[in-house]
Amino acid sequence: MATITAVPEVRESTHGIPWYVWCSVVAVASAMIGGHWDIAWHRSIGRDSFWTPAHIALYLCGVLAGVSCGYLILLTTFRKAESPHCASVRVLGFRGPLGAFIAAWGGIAMLTSAPFDDWWHNTYGLDVKIVSPPHVLLIMGIAMVEVGGLILILGNMNRAREPLRDRLNWLFLYVGAMILVIFMILIMEYTDRVGMHTARYYRIVATFVPVVIAGIARASHRRWAATTAVGIYMLFLIGLVWILPLVPAEPKLGPVYQKVTHLIPPHFPVLLIVPALVLDWFWPKTSHWNPWMQALASAALFLTTLIAVQWPFAEFLMSPASRNWVFGTHYFDYNARPTSYSVRHAFLPTEPAARFWREIAVALAVATLTMRLGFAWGNWMQRIRR
Repeated sequence: MATITAVPEVRESTHGIPWYVWCSVVAVASAMIGGHWDIAWHRSIGRDSFWTPAHIALYLCGVLAGVSCGYLILLTTFRKAESPHCASVRVLGFRGPLGAFIAAWGGIAMLTSAPFDDWWHNTYGLDVKIVSPPHVLLIMGIAMVEVGGLILILGNMNRAREPLRDRLNWLFLYVGAMILVIFMILIMEYTDRVGMHTARYYRIVATFVPVVIAGIARASHRRWAATTAVGIYMLFLIGLVWILPLVPAEPKLGPVYQKVTHLIPPHFPVLLIVPALVLDWFWPKTSHWNPWMQALASAALFLTTLIAVQWPFAEFLMSPASRNWVFGTHYFDYNARPTSYSVRHAFLPTEPAARFWREIAVALAVATLTMRLGFAWGNWMQRIRR
């Protein structure tokens, strides 16, 4: 059980960014690069070995988070004169920053998933699904490392003065953007362009995205915080769309339906930047509203703006004009069947009108709930000092 003791206010305005914060940022970057690299490896080559460069980059995150945060916890526990002790919580007799405990647990979960994933593939063969038990454990571990890193940054940011606070805020927005990246990986199989003319697509996006952008914006206090975080997310994904195809690759497993000569990148990112801009403009004007009313209005704005931009953009993504290195809609997995909607550049059928609007109503309700959870999460993060 975790307990928090009353401690004097710690001022770190004259200090630089702590080493353990940088370790967390590097761990998060390694996980996101390794994760998308691994997915591209599966889509282009197939799972030929556990010891791929992508796996090494991915699990480096778990090692770095586990070792650095474990060391920080031991340092804080046994060297009580050190400043981190003055900004710590107690868990099972150990002391350390709250984020260190969360990130360390995430690192352990990631490393536990490694032999589980290897056994899974050896037992059941190649799986092309992201949502398999070992992958879910891995994604949960990565998410814990990211949340732990976020809280480590917040503990320092909420105690700091300018200009250190501003530098930490940028790192906070970066890690927040990477949380959005991991959420979008989790739903990648359900957010392909073929489904962008279905209500189900927008319901799924509304389930995961609002809580992240609302929480990050509320905790950051920076003007246009949601836009900045979503912009980082989009730049990261666009960079992968442009860079991964430069790496040569060819399939090593069958069946092979598509000629592949390079790594297959992720899909072009969802245009979340537009809803983020609208919400960043809207929130300061409604800060005095009842939280549930603000969440409902924010959810409605999020959905309407997302549909307004993504629906016509989906038409463009299906057109020949998008089949180039910029948007990458001409890249297909080696085992993508020629009859699939994606290869034929065709949309899944839109639901009948009654079902479509029922799904949109559900999406609005879900977005309202996740937006409200995001506000509550952001308010909690504002109070983090340890």
